[in-house]
Amino acid sequence: MEAPPDNDVLWARSLHFSHRDGSPGLTGVSLGVREGEILAVSGPRGSGKTTLLRCLSGLVPVHSGEVWFNSSPVHTLGPMARERLRRDRFGWIDPEPALIPELNVWENAALPLMLRGAGRRRAKQAALEWLERLDVGDKARSRPHALQHAERQRVAIARALAAGPSVLFADEPTAPLHRADRAHVLRTLTAAARSHGITVVLATHDPDTAALADRTVNLLDGRRVHTVHLPDSPDTEGRAACSLSV
Repeated sequence: MEAPPDNDVLWARSLHFSHRDGSPGLTGVSLGVREGEILAVSGPRGSGKTTLLRCLSGLVPVHSGEVWFNSSPVHTLGPMARERLRRDRFGWIDPEPALIPELNVWENAALPLMLRGAGRRRAKQAALEWLERLDVGDKARSRPHALQHAERQRVAIARALAAGPSVLFADEPTAPLHRADRAHVLRTLTAAARSHGITVVLATHDPDTAALADRTVNLLDGRRVHTVHLPDSPDTEGRAACSLSV
């Protein structure tokens, strides 16, 4: 078993995953993510972006291949060990905010920290800081049902950042937001990641979102591809770029 490069906080080799219906989710995907890097995983819907993030984070076990975090194998861990890893070292943002209705906004944002054993005061302070940065600080004592959909997503993003993860997995994090809100939230997220040294793996089908990343990995039908842009000419003008496996 070959260990990953020392400067890669995440490293995956030849990942294969099939869905329950037998359809392929990933086919031989390999990649490395450097510490503090913002990596965009781009591709059309159904290309395998979410599946890749779920495998890298240990949310689901790969069917074959290797996943390493800080030079330690994730693919050999059992369910409980993967759960501890996700709780202690990883953060996750879904396209849809999943907040606990019985808790108010700051309690939702502080929950991951308290589950790690942080004191209530420290967890609340961290939660309030991120809620303010994401323009929902005035909703701190509200319940999720009293918030607009976009506000709930901001709370979910604050919750992921407040916990100070080593790696943040963001699956279409601004999908519920209006276009005018997306730029601000993405700037906050990327600025926070850079200032706090958080590695981000960001799944998106939006080229404007991917442009904020340090580097982009493209997927198509569960495979890594690179895009060849055809030169402008009378014969090629208007034709789509070709995607080739690498």
